[in-house]
Amino acid sequence: MIFNLDGTPADIGFPDPGLAETEPNGLLAVGGDLSTLRVLNAYRRGIFPWYSAGQPILWWSPAPRMVLYPGMLHVSRSLRRSLRRRNFQVSVNQSFEAVIRACAAPRGGEAGTWLVAEMIESYVSLHRAGHAHSIEVWRDDELVGGLYGIQLGQMFFGESMFSRATDASKTALVLLDEIAATQPLRLIDCQVYTDHLASLGARELGRDQFRREMASAVAADAAALSPRPRYDAAKLAGAR
Repeated sequence: MIFNLDGTPADIGFPDPGLAETEPNGLLAVGGDLSTLRVLNAYRRGIFPWYSAGQPILWWSPAPRMVLYPGMLHVSRSLRRSLRRRNFQVSVNQSFEAVIRACAAPRGGEAGTWLVAEMIESYVSLHRAGHAHSIEVWRDDELVGGLYGIQLGQMFFGESMFSRATDASKTALVLLDEIAATQPLRLIDCQVYTDHLASLGARELGRDQFRREMASAVAADAAALSPRPRYDAAKLAGAR
């Protein structure tokens, strides 16, 4: 069943994610807005917005759900070599808007992506409010990779990543995994299955298990990801 959120207050809450469609997998609701309040209410229930230009706002909660447990990231020998040799620098919350705009850039001949202008504006507002965070990967002064997502308690909802250099987005994920161990974070949401994520150690959870673990992580206290100025990514290899 697909619910219509048009005309509903942003604080009214979302339908039970268990009512989401199985085809297309996870489609739950349409309409509403991308206000900070509504978007945070969505994430607290494991729901996220995802739609393309020309479509109404679509809200999703797919099952199964792809997740990464902190400390379970698979770092191959070749990735360790990249961390040591590619002269990357990494940072946290230094260039959020640049990261999300890079994630929104067309890839591989695509005409565009799901990150339309109002989505970018919404996540930038969430960043300014302290809920959305970015990890940046640099080579010299060029931003070559990164990722961003939403943190609620000890839960990190990964949204998108990009790479303009070999292993740059993987380097961002290595830093997120390191941060998760000390923050602490309990769970990183990767949304839906891809072979790439599976090769890095992510796994699928059924809807009920994901909701239990997510609710516990969201309710747990944790400091927000704090800004970090640039430093040598080779230090990440030494910690592994």
